[in-house]
Amino acid sequence: TTHFKGMPGSNCTQATGFSLMGFTEDQATRVTLFLLFLLAYLVTILGNLGMITLIRASPLLHSPMYYFLGNLAFVNLCTSTIITPRMLVGVLLGKKGITYARCTAQVFTFGLFVVTECFLLAAMAYDRYVAVCHPLLYPLAMSPERCSRLVAGSYLLGLANGVAQTIGMSSLSFCSSSTISLFFCDISLLISLSTSDTTLSLVILRTSSSLLGVPSMLVVLVSYVAIISTILSISSAEGRHKAFSTCASHLTAVSTFYGALIFMYLIPRSDTSRAGDKWAAVLYTVVTPMLNPFIYSLRNQEVKEAWRRLTKIK
Repeated sequence: TTHFKGMPGSNCTQATGFSLMGFTEDQATRVTLFLLFLLAYLVTILGNLGMITLIRASPLLHSPMYYFLGNLAFVNLCTSTIITPRMLVGVLLGKKGITYARCTAQVFTFGLFVVTECFLLAAMAYDRYVAVCHPLLYPLAMSPERCSRLVAGSYLLGLANGVAQTIGMSSLSFCSSSTISLFFCDISLLISLSTSDTTLSLVILRTSSSLLGVPSMLVVLVSYVAIISTILSISSAEGRHKAFSTCASHLTAVSTFYGALIFMYLIPRSDTSRAGDKWAAVLYTVVTPMLNPFIYSLRNQEVKEAWRRLTKIK
């Protein structure tokens, strides 16, 4: 269906920027949110940089799973950095304006890193599937060359999505009074604000969701169905626990990330029922990047041992 909302310039001035909707107008609440988001951002930076440094420095962690995890930490760092600093300024100072150029840059970079993360999580699910279901084939199936291709492919597919969403945005026109009901520039909300024909943007958005988002979720889903089936067939309780513990961290991270994305982009609803979008967006742009290093390290004996050896703690 073509969504046509009138020619640009007929009843409005063409937009050179947008207004981002804040969380609240109450000053005390804004200060509290600023401190919480600032703390989350600092923990995100330290946690993900720490994870990358530890993986690079420790020979114990030079395996496919940690190679993927290092790239995931880098992507989390980037996702958080393109969203959170601008949000902090908005929350503390009440500055809601964002230029058209910066908004386009957010659409491109967010489109790039969110799809890259989807495929990195899918690659990690495949890695766990091979480790649990076909352990004898693991060295061959997860060779350094295969892992490098999976990571490079994740970034290339992310780049393709970023470019596609930017092309979609460039075909849209907006009135100067446009307000985005979120704390960053999200392409789905920009499409709903457009005063021009949105056919191309909608086709790009739906095509990328179908060709990129859905397959990566299916890889995760099929991998975990096979993993759980294999774990249940293990006779000893200790064996089942050991097999499941290798997947628990990744399953937690996947559930949080995909749960928020499904809520935001795949559940159809009217514009009036989008009240939860802001907090779902906080979940995958602020909370998930902060929690991932802890999810993967707190119950992970290899990471703890690598940290002990690196810091010479006996």
